[in-house]
Amino acid sequence: MSEEILETPVEEELSQEEVNSLKQIRIDKLNALKAKGADPFEITRFDVTSSNAKAKLSYETLEAACKVQAGDDEEKLKQLLDEQRIDVRIAGRIMSWRDMGKANFIDVRDKTDRVQVYVRMNDIGEEEFKDFKTWDIGDIVGIDGYVFRTRRGEISVHAHKITLLSKSLLPLPEKWHGLTNTDVRYRQRYTDLICNPEVKETFIKRSQIISSIRRYLDSQGFMEVETPMLVSNAGGAAARPFETHYNALNEDVKLRISLELYLKRLIVGGLERVYEIGRVFRNEGVDARHNPEFTLMELYQAYTDYHGMMELTENMFRHVAMEVCGKTCVPYGEYEIDLGKPFERLTMIDAVKKYSGVDFAKVKDTDEAKALAKQHHVEFEDRHTKGDILNLFFEQFVEENLIQPTFIMDHPVEISPLTKRKPDAPDYVERFELFITGREMCNAYSELNDPIDQRERFAEQEKQFAAGDEEANHTDEDFLRALEIGMPPTGGIGYGIDRLVMLLTNSPAIRDVLLFPTMKSLDK
Repeated sequence: MSEEILETPVEEELSQEEVNSLKQIRIDKLNALKAKGADPFEITRFDVTSSNAKAKLSYETLEAACKVQAGDDEEKLKQLLDEQRIDVRIAGRIMSWRDMGKANFIDVRDKTDRVQVYVRMNDIGEEEFKDFKTWDIGDIVGIDGYVFRTRRGEISVHAHKITLLSKSLLPLPEKWHGLTNTDVRYRQRYTDLICNPEVKETFIKRSQIISSIRRYLDSQGFMEVETPMLVSNAGGAAARPFETHYNALNEDVKLRISLELYLKRLIVGGLERVYEIGRVFRNEGVDARHNPEFTLMELYQAYTDYHGMMELTENMFRHVAMEVCGKTCVPYGEYEIDLGKPFERLTMIDAVKKYSGVDFAKVKDTDEAKALAKQHHVEFEDRHTKGDILNLFFEQFVEENLIQPTFIMDHPVEISPLTKRKPDAPDYVERFELFITGREMCNAYSELNDPIDQRERFAEQEKQFAAGDEEANHTDEDFLRALEIGMPPTGGIGYGIDRLVMLLTNSPAIRDVLLFPTMKSLDK
């Protein structure tokens, strides 16, 4: 008997009038069900006994055991399978439908997998089958039945009862080609997750990555903590904050741009090893690498320095890659990223010399640095000093070349207001950034714990702000008070969790790893 697809595939480009028409058809079907006392939205619970993936695996295991007992006897195999039949209650969304008259095949997808369900009038009853034939692709159903293998060899569920649990009033996008319009995908992530299984896998892996990080840090004696999101002084990073107003206190406050200053207070308090994974907010542009709201992890460890942070970072990246991906060489675009071998280490001066030919170790002062910037077409502002210009050279000539894991160390003090100076080179600090695929993955310091030096750095930042740098830090008196109480030598680091997820899921843009990325409102 020929098979018929019950519903014409729906394209993303349907007009609103067409969508409204299809929606009204489904509403009419729903009203008909309600009139018969079969309103699906009145159902409050359906106890599932198996996922689709578990049902398939259970049958494969049973079948293998029965084949051992039956040998080449096909009748004996069938008898054993019937005697040990696996009954299941599964639930999920109807994704496709093949009508063969009094018997239908539907594909039902849950969070683990899709499974074919065989629905026959003689099994569920004539009246129930008549109602069933009015349902639609996209409806959520519960199935009571048993697992079997069809003559075509597909493990399926033979239904003896099927229940409509929720009525879909809007059609899904075209089911064979999936939802491809990226703007629609990001705005309607719920539809994206339904139509594109690989998207769901990305976010499952994201959850696994964060869980793996937690397990690793917990095993190293770190304690997870939570610190305020609404702050009076948004410090700890070079970024413009979002501002809001606290009505109860009648005070203007900001959304945090970093986790740093509160976590350091906890080091002062004696917690010694702390970390936080949380949202931070930066009032900046949106592109493939940046979203104004993103997930940051910062950790601080007493009695170590930035070399200790390098060791921790290498070990953690390898641990997470092995636990989540099963290997330390991971694909990213056209590259194979090797997280298993020791990460390369370069000072910022050496990296700039390697890729631009300019040796800042020989640059005497800011005037000479500006002359070199003009010569090499590096744009700068009047307020920029030699250290700022070294960083501009790095951004222009070096970053894009750092494909394999590379620690860039020893930044100029001008761009590192919270970092310890190098004792033998006080114009530079004990800091590193890790770059992979040309992107910064983390930023670490030997933390500045000298309250006098820190106050002077804050004063310099205030001057930069007055000169027009809206991303400069402001003086945080309570943080200075904490440093005056005394903070031990400490290593600290901040990781962009979203970028790590991008790397380990081979995702080209940050929006691909954020369930709900920032989008401009459609009514603007």
